[in-house]
Amino acid sequence: MAFSQVHATRRRTESINLGRIPFMTRKNVEEMMGRLRTRHGIALRVIEALPENKLHERVIPNMRTPAELVVHLYGMSIRELVEGVQRGEIRNVDEVAIAKGIRSKADLLKYARDSFDAAGKAATGITDAQIAGTVKTPWGTNPPGAMMLDAVNDEFYHHRGQLYAYTRALGVAPPEMWDFENNAVEFQPAATTA
Repeated sequence: MAFSQVHATRRRTESINLGRIPFMTRKNVEEMMGRLRTRHGIALRVIEALPENKLHERVIPNMRTPAELVVHLYGMSIRELVEGVQRGEIRNVDEVAIAKGIRSKADLLKYARDSFDAAGKAATGITDAQIAGTVKTPWGTNPPGAMMLDAVNDEFYHHRGQLYAYTRALGVAPPEMWDFENNAVEFQPAATTA
């Protein structure tokens, strides 16, 4: 068994033994996607800030290109994890091939939007049984759906942070991290009622 598989199995076992499997319901998934919607609006603005001629360059040595990072963030970390919980199996995404097909910033933004929309659609159909059930993964483990959905948050914030580092490395000022009011209307916080 590979090191990563042993580590993942050990982490899963420790989490179960320590009661750390996230408790989650459909309502929690809905709330999570609502929060991510506003953060997604910020991430789209970070992607918009990337210089178009740098999308396929190694901005930071030994890391993904901006296009590869966005494909990983939106294709695997958001869309595939959410859709995978719904279908009971997470599949590998050919991120390299998808990133190579990105020809412009408009293509990259479309990919991010389409992937987020697909994840949102899948999230509305996830049942409590799917959240509690196991999900087959390409990593040799079968974690609960709740654990995979919880990973969506971790992965989103981690990779969005990398996008901030990329923009700064390219000499571009990214949007403020909590500047939701300047998001497109559909990504602004929902109005609260008193």
